[in-house]
Amino acid sequence: MGVSDDGVDLSVVIAAYDAAATLPAQLAALAGQRATCAWEVVLADNGSHDDTVDVARAFAGRLPGLRVVDASARRGAAAARNTGAQAARGRSLAFCDADDVVADGWVQSMFDALARHGFVAGRLDGTRLNTPDVLASRVLPQSDGLQESTLLPGLRHAGAGNMGVRADLFRRVGGFDEALRCLEDTDLCWRIQLSGVPLAYADEALVHVRLRAGLRSAVRQGFAYGAAERGLARRYADVAGAASPPAHEVTAAPPAASRASRLLRRVLGVGARLARVRRRGELLALCWSTAWGLGFALGRGPEPETVRLPPKESHAP
Repeated sequence: MGVSDDGVDLSVVIAAYDAAATLPAQLAALAGQRATCAWEVVLADNGSHDDTVDVARAFAGRLPGLRVVDASARRGAAAARNTGAQAARGRSLAFCDADDVVADGWVQSMFDALARHGFVAGRLDGTRLNTPDVLASRVLPQSDGLQESTLLPGLRHAGAGNMGVRADLFRRVGGFDEALRCLEDTDLCWRIQLSGVPLAYADEALVHVRLRAGLRSAVRQGFAYGAAERGLARRYADVAGAASPPAHEVTAAPPAASRASRLLRRVLGVGARLARVRRRGELLALCWSTAWGLGFALGRGPEPETVRLPPKESHAP
């Protein structure tokens, strides 16, 4: 995959917000990379109040082409990543997060994978940066393959913390949807695949991920993911067709008696699970899954723009 006009093959884009505590480990891991391609690092600061920017600039002599760009105009990971991608000079983009750590050889693996595919995602590992209790709180996705949602069976998706895409493709589909505060990476994966470009799994491109360790943060993240899943169900209802309920069925409220009965069953179920909790990891898992269910049932957000399949070409004479 030759060199871009600016002489940069791959731009590593990192969205960061108040990441001064974790960012040094990620940047040190990137500084230790050995790659045959010409690459750069673009850190998009989403308006941090801590020393994130100073921490990043301290690596200027250790990272190729390091640039820190102001991405504070709009809050959210999607907006920050888009700002970083807009400033990037590489022919391809590789996204990673400020609180994770890329493994040795990640940059080269991403470059090699993007030489073969237009859109890729790598492998995630949680054993290095998390305690056993935190690992027990969630099933780590993307550790042995791509993720798949029941909303759109057959369409894979991946986390933006270990994702690569050719820059022209990313810009052609409009990048991340900045209206989404969560699961914007799932949405991007589906839109790119619906445009005709498959998502490939790059097993050799490994990132060590850091999961939420506190009860409060687990609840907040679980609720946000559940609410975002509800929004995606409405957005892609037309695409899902028979595999997913229509948008009006997703948002319609069931009868009061049915809601009360369902709520009672959920409360009893959570109570029964709580009584069986013996470890902090089990409590974290219960908090996350319960919050996810509440987010999906009660979460509200901007009315999503419906995504529809492109019209089929006519082959009539």
